[in-house]
Amino acid sequence: MKHARATGPPPSQERIAKILYTSYRLVGMSIRNISLAICLMVLCGILLAGLWPFHAPRNEVSWLNEGNGVLLGKRGTIVSAGPFEAGASRGDNSCTLEMWLEPTSVDSGGMILAFYRPANDVAPFAVRQYRGGLVLERGTQSNLAKRAGTYVGDVFKRFKPVFVTITSGEAGASTYYVDGTLVKNFPNFAFSRGDLTGQLIIGNAPSTTYTWPGQFKGLAVYDRVLTPGEVSQHYANWTENRQADLAKTEGVVALYLFNEGGGSVVHSQVASAADLLIPERFLVIHKEFLEPFWKEFRPGWSYWKDVGINVVGFIPLGFFFCSYLSLVRKIEHPALVTIAVGFIVSLTIEVLQAFLPTRDSGTTDLITNTFGTALGVILYSWSIRHHWLAERAFRSTLPEKREKIFS
Repeated sequence: MKHARATGPPPSQERIAKILYTSYRLVGMSIRNISLAICLMVLCGILLAGLWPFHAPRNEVSWLNEGNGVLLGKRGTIVSAGPFEAGASRGDNSCTLEMWLEPTSVDSGGMILAFYRPANDVAPFAVRQYRGGLVLERGTQSNLAKRAGTYVGDVFKRFKPVFVTITSGEAGASTYYVDGTLVKNFPNFAFSRGDLTGQLIIGNAPSTTYTWPGQFKGLAVYDRVLTPGEVSQHYANWTENRQADLAKTEGVVALYLFNEGGGSVVHSQVASAADLLIPERFLVIHKEFLEPFWKEFRPGWSYWKDVGINVVGFIPLGFFFCSYLSLVRKIEHPALVTIAVGFIVSLTIEVLQAFLPTRDSGTTDLITNTFGTALGVILYSWSIRHHWLAERAFRSTLPEKREKIFS
C-alpha cells in the first residue's frame, strides 16, 4: 500500500521576495567588486604607462671602439662643466661652428646641440636634426616660443659621417658647408658669437626630452668667419686625423676632439673653454613644470599621435570608473565625479613627471587625458541607454520587494 509523500506548505510570496532580494544583493555586490577590481587595474596601468621608469635611467653615452667620438643612445646627453663663452677678442660678432656627426637614423629627429642660459631661462642658439636635414634656431629672451630658424635638407646620408660647417658674419647672413663644400647661403638669417654662450648641451634639449641618437665625433667654435679655403682644409684635417693642428688656428675659441677613448670628461684643447661632462645618469638641465599647451605644440604627425594616445589611454578610466561609481548609491553625479577623478589622476602624473628626466610635464596631456575620461563617460552612458529597459526593470523591482519584506 502506497503512502502519500508528505509535503510542507507552499512558500509564501514574502519569502520568495526575500530570497530574490538577497540574490539581487549578492549579485550586486559581486558586480561592484568586479567593477572595482577593473578600475584599480586600469588605474595601475595608467600610472605605470605615465611614470615608467620611476627613476633616472643610465646615461646612454659610450665611447666609439674605432676612431674618435662618442655614441649617444636614445637617452644620452653631454653637458659643459661650466658656462660656455664664445670669446671676445674681436670687435664684431662673426663666428663659425664646426660639427662632425653621424645620426643613427636619417629619417628621425632630435636636438644635436644647444646653448642654454639658466639665469634667464633662454636657449639663444640650437641645432637639431629634422629627418635628413638640419634646423638652426635662435631664441630670444622676450619670447622664447617664437624662434627664428632655417632648414637645410639632404644633409645626412645613411652610415656616413658628415662634417658640417656654419659661418655667420656681421652683415646678417649665414653660410652652410657640408664636407667642406658650400651648400647654401641664408642672407636673412644670422647668429652671433654672443648667441654661442651659456651651458653647452649635446644630444638633448635644455628643458625637455628631445634626444638625438647618433655619433658625435668633434666640435669646434671660432670667433670669426672661416674662408671657403679654410673650411675645406679643416674638413681634411678632421677626416685625416690632423685635428690637433686646428688648436693653432687663428680665432679658435673651443675645440673638442673626443679622442679620450674613455672616462666621463671630454677635454677642450683650448684652455679658456669649459670641459664637457658625461653624467652617469640621464638628465634634463631645466625641466619644465606644467608647460603651457601653446608652448608644447609642435606641428607634425608625432605631436598629434601623442595627443591621440593620451586621449585613448584615459577612455577606459572614464568608462569603468563611471560604471563603478554608478553602482554606489551615495554618489549622486557619477559622471562628474569620474571626470574629476580623471583630471586629478592626470594632474598627479604631470606633477610627478616634472621630476623624471624621461618624461615631460605639460598641460597638453592634462587636457587630453581629461577629454579622454569624458569620452569614456559618454561611451558608458551610451551603452546604458541601449540597455535601458533591462536596467529599469531590474532597478524597479527592488524597491517593491524591499517594502514587502520590511513592512
